[in-house]
Amino acid sequence: MKARLLVLFAAVSLVATSAEAQTGVDTQRCPAGTANGFGVPDQTRASQDACQKAIDLFKYVAPQLGTSITGGNATLGQGGSLGGLGHFSAGLRVNGVQGDLPQVQDISVSVNGAQQTAFDLKSQVIPMPTADLAIGIFKGLPLAITNVGGVDLLVSAAYLPEFNGSGVSVKVPNGSLKLGYGARVGILQESLLVPGISVSYLKRDLPTVDIAATSGSDSLLVNDLSLKTTAWRVVASKSLLLFGFAAGFGQDKYESDAIVSAYVAPGALNPEARAGPVALSQNLTRTNVFADVSMNLLLFKLTGEIGQVSGGTINTYNTFNGKQPADSRLYGSVGARFGF
Repeated sequence: MKARLLVLFAAVSLVATSAEAQTGVDTQRCPAGTANGFGVPDQTRASQDACQKAIDLFKYVAPQLGTSITGGNATLGQGGSLGGLGHFSAGLRVNGVQGDLPQVQDISVSVNGAQQTAFDLKSQVIPMPTADLAIGIFKGLPLAITNVGGVDLLVSAAYLPEFNGSGVSVKVPNGSLKLGYGARVGILQESLLVPGISVSYLKRDLPTVDIAATSGSDSLLVNDLSLKTTAWRVVASKSLLLFGFAAGFGQDKYESDAIVSAYVAPGALNPEARAGPVALSQNLTRTNVFADVSMNLLLFKLTGEIGQVSGGTINTYNTFNGKQPADSRLYGSVGARFGF
């Protein structure tokens, strides 16, 4: 039975989604089934525990993956608008969330209905590399020693390669590259005496993913997985010769969907069992605060960021020994950008 949970874990470590919140068993998606007079469960009862554990594991990992995509500042180290046409900023960054992964290798799946389990957790940094591009569109209106109302176009890119190995197949039927987009409006453009202040909105998604995981004769399929995020930010920044500083706050929204199905091979105490297809979805809103420190070099900037997300409610049937699904999470980013 442990091998069957390893199948679920392989998928959870790569993707994240969630079902609607509940504290008991989700009998709509994971019906209870029955057992005969000799205590032998039918197919539905034999698959209920695996079904419920899959839902709760997805719920636990979902917010962590969403944070790894959104990060903090739309452009690391940047607070105000760029200054209109002819100005741009291009950069690479890696976001990393101080996450936890459930240790499912020590858990057995019940074939006699859902059984509540307390999952141990292992601390794990969850990384996500992204590319960012900001293009100046409108300089703004002059006001004393600054400009107000400048507009920048924001573009981001996430890349997810296909993979096949160790019993896990990851395919991206619509392509590995996914572009995000948004805009930034400058409240104040940074100058010698004035800090840069802006409001931004950015939409970032992952490519649609199909995952097949197998362990022996058991299998788990996650099809049409999509994770979409939107984020708004208010940011202020100021450069002081060699170093620059920025700080901001905002709100993240994570929207995820997937269709999950599983097959459990027959054993001495259980018949062949098929679970699903089960449609899962989640909408989660979190508050985000962050601070950046940059080193201004001749042609580019090196920036480090630290931030925290919090908020939202996620209820599960199974429990977790440590941080809960909706607890606050720290994250960090490092990156380099070039601009003019």
